[in-house]
Amino acid sequence: MKLWDKLMCTCRRRSPWLFHLNTGSCNGCDIELVAAMTPRYDAEQLGVRLEGSPRHADILVVTGPVTHNSLEAIKTVYGQVYGPKAVVAIGSCPATTNVFIDSRTLDGPLNKHIPVDVFVPGCPPRPDAILQGVAKAAEILAARGNNLPVEPVVMPLVGPGCGGACACGNVTQSVESNAAESGAGHE
Repeated sequence: MKLWDKLMCTCRRRSPWLFHLNTGSCNGCDIELVAAMTPRYDAEQLGVRLEGSPRHADILVVTGPVTHNSLEAIKTVYGQVYGPKAVVAIGSCPATTNVFIDSRTLDGPLNKHIPVDVFVPGCPPRPDAILQGVAKAAEILAARGNNLPVEPVVMPLVGPGCGGACACGNVTQSVESNAAESGAGHE
């Protein structure tokens, strides 16, 4: 691998730039994403930055269920993000369509239309879980730059004060188990 390629992989891992795409959400996940960028969580010290254009971004962050109206915009924006790129689905809506599963206005989960690298479950997920998902996506970007195979990742659910296991006594759950156990969560 050339020195330039190694440098680019390091930059992608240490300074991921995000483009946020709302595909019809209730804005709960959007609020948590913005909260993750505030000084309390201080994502900018990690190099994470929201960009106004998908052409400048490394990671596409998608919130909300995929609606028929937003489907073409999703594909267009995904095509505008320069490769290598990663996609992070924030919340339960883009992963499973959540409570809107039988709606006529939806067109299935996000990974049916574009490849998703990281799923951050929750309705809405906490800002620290979003930052963990973005950090995992940055690792995937670095691996993709090295031409290594990458599998999609489901981040664990986290509650207040969670690390690996939740302080409230609940064990962390993935999107699959959360969808199977509707209503199970942190209190």
